[in-house]
Amino acid sequence: MLDALDYSAIFLTFKLAGLTTLILLILSPPLAWWLARSKRFYRPFVEALVALPLVLPPTVLGFYLLLSFSPDSLFGGLWMSLTGGTLAFSFSGLLIASIIYSLPFVVQPLQSAFVNLDKDYLEVASTLGFNSTETFYRVVFPMVLPSFIIAGALGFAHTIGEFGVVLMIGGNIPGETQVISIALFDHVETLQYEQAHVLSFTLLAFSMTLLMFIYGVLQKRQKRLTNA
Repeated sequence: MLDALDYSAIFLTFKLAGLTTLILLILSPPLAWWLARSKRFYRPFVEALVALPLVLPPTVLGFYLLLSFSPDSLFGGLWMSLTGGTLAFSFSGLLIASIIYSLPFVVQPLQSAFVNLDKDYLEVASTLGFNSTETFYRVVFPMVLPSFIIAGALGFAHTIGEFGVVLMIGGNIPGETQVISIALFDHVETLQYEQAHVLSFTLLAFSMTLLMFIYGVLQKRQKRLTNA
């Protein structure tokens, strides 16, 4: 059976995933829109930088983030002077690392949706006198809403399953940085297989349910496009 630390890890994991997803759904649309429409010569560099967490080993990303979070670094020192605390081995550090690590899982579905958007609708909005903000919220957003749902679900699921990055940045502090994946690793190391089974099945059931939801959204979207 699960103990209080396990429930704390579950709560902390979903809190981390929820905040990460919320922030990414605010930050990612402008970036995805720019990547989908920009013809700047440096766009491939920005695109590669966004996609880097997809191919970079999590421990490598975690290592460099750990260095940048150090009080001796520019960013880490600025954070400490403003907040009085360090980013390394803190929930705030985990949150920033999770945002960076899950960024491509939110940006890329949105970018793909923006690329495939029918440009005729944008031209109609322009003739109606819509500005860029009105065009996005009144025309673009309703048309790509399923992609927003998918992007949010992927970002949330990816954050739930993080291990290497959170271990490097947060360590294993119960109630502060110990998420489900770290708690599961602890149980396996100490041969507490019953608790490990419960946590593993919880993640398995959640992941399967979320994937079924994503594919259900994709199927409905495909049917709508087919019938249009």
